[in-house]
Formats: sequence, C-alpha cells, structure tokens
Amino acid sequence: MARLTVLHDDPGPSYATSAPMVLVIAEGADAAAEGVAALELAGCQVRRLVPFADAAADISNYDGLDLILVEAAGAADSLLDLVLARADTLARERSLGIVVTVRPDQIDAAAAQMLGPHAQILCDPTRVERIAAIAGARHHARGVMDDVNRETESVRLRRLNEEVARIAETLARLTRSEEIEPRAGVRDRTNGYRGPDDGPAIEIHAAEIRSVIRSRRMRAQFFADELFADPAWDMLLDLFAAQLERRQVSVSSLCIAAAVPPTTALRWIGTLHEAGLFERQADPADRRRAYIGLSPKGLEGMRNYVGAVKRAGLQLV
Repeated sequence: MARLTVLHDDPGPSYATSAPMVLVIAEGADAAAEGVAALELAGCQVRRLVPFADAAADISNYDGLDLILVEAAGAADSLLDLVLARADTLARERSLGIVVTVRPDQIDAAAAQMLGPHAQILCDPTRVERIAAIAGARHHARGVMDDVNRETESVRLRRLNEEVARIAETLARLTRSEEIEPRAGVRDRTNGYRGPDDGPAIEIHAAEIRSVIRSRRMRAQFFADELFADPAWDMLLDLFAAQLERRQVSVSSLCIAAAVPPTTALRWIGTLHEAGLFERQADPADRRRAYIGLSPKGLEGMRNYVGAVKRAGLQLV
C-alpha cells in the first residue's frame, strides 16, 4: 500500500512548500492508495484525506489547495453526485485542477458534473495515466505557476522547466513496465474546414455513416487495434450518424464508439469539447446523465466533408 502522508490542518510557519497540496476524497486509505502513490510520484503532497460523507457536507474549509483528487470507487451514487458538484464549484472559485477516477458505470454521472477544461476524468486508469493526468491538472492550479507577486518571471520559468523535466523523468521510468498511449493534439480548425464546393446539395443518410463505422470496426478482426486507433474520427462519425438519426448519445456510449480504453476516450472527448467540435447536452429527465453532440461547428464540418467526398466520387473511410 502507498504511504499516506496527511498534513495537519494547521501546519504553521513550516507550511510553505513548493509541492502542490492536494485534497483527496475517497472512501478510506485503501481506496485512495493508488491515487496517493501517483501523487507522490508526481511530487504532490496530500493536504487531507476526506471521506465522501464529509466532503458532501462541506469542503470549502480547506485552504492552501492546488488540486482535488476524487477516487470514486466505492462511493454511493447520491454522495458522488453531491461531492462532484461541490468539487466542481470549489475548483471554479479557486482555479484548482481536478482529477476524478471512476468505474465504467460511473462515467455518465461524472461527465454530467465535470466535463470541462479544469477537470480530467479517468476510468480504471494505469499509474502512468494517473501521473499524466495529475501533471496536466497541476497546470490549472495556482501553485504550479507560482505567485507572480513573489517571484520574477525568470524564476517562475526556471521552476516550471524543472517541474516538466522531473515529470518527464518519472514517466520515462514508469514506462519501462507500462506502455504509454500515443497522444496527439487536435489541429486548429480555423483553416481546416472549408465550405461546400460549388454544386448541388448532397443528401447524406445515417445508414451510409453507420456502414463506414462497421467497416472500420471490422479491421480489428484482422489487425491489432492499436494500429488503427483514431478515436477522434470514430467519435465524430458516431455523433454525426446520431445527429442524422435524431438520437442522443451518452458519454459512456461515445466512449464505446471510440474503440479505445475509456480513459483515452474521455481525454479525447474533453479535447474535442475544448476545440469547439463537441457540446454537452443535459438530460432534463436525469441530472446524472450527460449527452454529447456535435456543436454547430462540428456538424457543419462533417456535412461539408462528407458532401465534398461524395461529390468527388470517393469513398468515405
């Protein structure tokens, strides 16, 4: 089990430290063990370990925080909703980062509360994925970039460079036994999308898009999945087909359509959401469910692309 170091509520003058302080919300030390181990490897310190019942009552009295880690396994559904809502509010008010780890059946509940640039949702993550998420979340925390009123720009840049180098070294060491999934960004679509070519309007049917999705999935019968992993495009196709069918898609369903591990799919959903291609749609009948759809920008891009391919007499892939 990972060593759990919890600082006293009133640390006094010795509290000053460059290590980011983390509030861990979990149902006991065992449930928090993997998260705490990842925090230690990422150079963070646990400010306090709080059970869900206490976090549901109030977490606003914890000061000096840089990051919130929520280990959702074992949490009651009713408490999970309330805790995530409180953590989301606290993070927005104090500019904190949040990392939430969930089981597959908790994806929709977490996404309904926390799909945004300040939060990272992981599903049954590896230790490498945990550390990568913590490292990313730290850059949303006020303590990582240092207080601009106390340090010069050169000092802050030096500290940031040292931190990036240290995280890279930790990840390199861990990947000797764990494989890191390749990460890629989403291109700026300002110059990527083009309007429809001159010519008659092209009719697009959902069945055409579904057939493309089926043919892409058939590749897994003959080749290793990772050779053709393209979660962004798989999700765009699935949401475009759903739009044509006038059907809503839950976050958990979209993760399945991505054909990659859930944590990878969730990361891509967040990336495409930030890129303005996806939008979250609330379910008025169930506040614990969030739907994902194409934004007007994303829908326009898909219509124009598919139309251009069909006008050129090419096959959509």
